[in-house]
Amino acid sequence: MRSILITGSSSGIGYHAATTLKAKGWRVLATCRKQSDCDRLQGEGLDSFVLDYEDPKSIERGFNETMKRTDGTLDALYNNGAYAIPAAVEDLPVEALRKNFEANFFGWHDLTRRVIPIMRAQGHGHIIQCSSVLGLVAMPWRGSYNSTKFALEGLTDTLRLEMRGTGIHVVSIEPGPITSDFRLNARKEFDKWIDWEGSVRADQYRTKLVPRLYQASKAPDRFELGAEAVTNVLIKALDTDHPRAHYYVTTPTWIAAILRRILPTSVFDAIAARS
Repeated sequence: MRSILITGSSSGIGYHAATTLKAKGWRVLATCRKQSDCDRLQGEGLDSFVLDYEDPKSIERGFNETMKRTDGTLDALYNNGAYAIPAAVEDLPVEALRKNFEANFFGWHDLTRRVIPIMRAQGHGHIIQCSSVLGLVAMPWRGSYNSTKFALEGLTDTLRLEMRGTGIHVVSIEPGPITSDFRLNARKEFDKWIDWEGSVRADQYRTKLVPRLYQASKAPDRFELGAEAVTNVLIKALDTDHPRAHYYVTTPTWIAAILRRILPTSVFDAIAARS
């Protein structure tokens, strides 16, 4: 039975991956930030315990619990949990950005470093990073999330190069719009950190960002796919000893990756600025 540690399993991409892989016979360690979510997953028959990227002690406890439950082995790590703090960069408090990097970048690095010696000793393993189209291209109002995902892309590419010949495969998955609680969670962070009414951009917030965050419609975004689209790619990466370095998910990701390569920066900026 192959084993995988999945973070951010309470909903969306992580939850779908955890339940699907368990059904396929994997030993799934499905972690969440909150104990209440872990209790719910345990009630559904999943092995679940707390692992919070923003808390180094929680990461250590989560890793130790994983090793205890798998007798010191691990076939795959799926770094997934992340959130956004939507705002203009000039309105983003430094402390908010630090927190976002802790959750989306430093915590991932901490957990990955703990897993690598285990995989090296056993001679194999997959480290899968759930990145984003926003790790490939920048867009307005997404500076915090953009910066964490751009950093993740660089670190992951370097790690992949350094792991050549070790039997450890390092993969980035770049989803675009996926059905999840991502916007709801972003709205909570926006309310917590951003004084938009006191910003010189208050009119732009009022007409552009706030309606998008608080719109009553639950209709999916254009080109939005379900979480199964990401899980399908994850399975492809896990089921081969020669995975691709990057897997794009959703049409916007493919389009953005292509346009970034072929268009002059000024032209691409004009397109991205309208988003």
